[in-house]
Amino acid sequence: MTTHLALTADLIARAHPRLGPDDVGAMPLLPEAETDALLDRALGAKPGPPEEVWLFAYGALMWRPDFSFVERRPATVRGWHRRFCLWQWRFRGTREQPGVMLALDRGGQCRGLAYRLAGPDPRAALRPVWHREMRGQGYAARWLPAHTQDGPVAALAFVANRAGRRYAGRLTETEVAAHVAAACGHLGPNAEYLLNTAAACAALGLRDRHLERLQARVAAHLAAAPTLP
Repeated sequence: MTTHLALTADLIARAHPRLGPDDVGAMPLLPEAETDALLDRALGAKPGPPEEVWLFAYGALMWRPDFSFVERRPATVRGWHRRFCLWQWRFRGTREQPGVMLALDRGGQCRGLAYRLAGPDPRAALRPVWHREMRGQGYAARWLPAHTQDGPVAALAFVANRAGRRYAGRLTETEVAAHVAAACGHLGPNAEYLLNTAAACAALGLRDRHLERLQARVAAHLAAAPTLP
């Protein structure tokens, strides 16, 4: 069954007709050398064949993977769920109007996609997406069993770094919707990120009632907002 989304690109563009300037100091990034050291440590702890790397996607990596892969499977991880729980003071939010981004948080389960990365060098294949996700210091990396129709695979997943300052805790859906509706950074509105993720789940037949409720709440916020000149 196709999920109808109340949130639309037109609603978002009406509420956020302009992007703001980049505020580099709002969210410092981890230096490249430290990010690479964390990658080497993660690969050193990787289970399974050393030349095979799987990555579990549950948010933006479903609709903008930005890496080469040779196989993609619907997959479920257990013991973790998709949640808007990371503050975003840059990119899709600001210091004054912080956005909230997705991470995997403890409990429940999450349906997403497992990608098998391409190429003979696992480190080279993984490094671009690792830097994209890990330099903001909101995530921790875990190797999790991702259950697919063809059996389980050990997949790298970016889970919430609960010890980091970006961890927002268990915000209510009402709180998340208010932040997502209001936030817009130099890369775009926070609501666009929600819409793309909800649309990707709907297109793949991955039912997520939390996302469905949240996009409807954000759409109601944006529909009620005054049109900006």
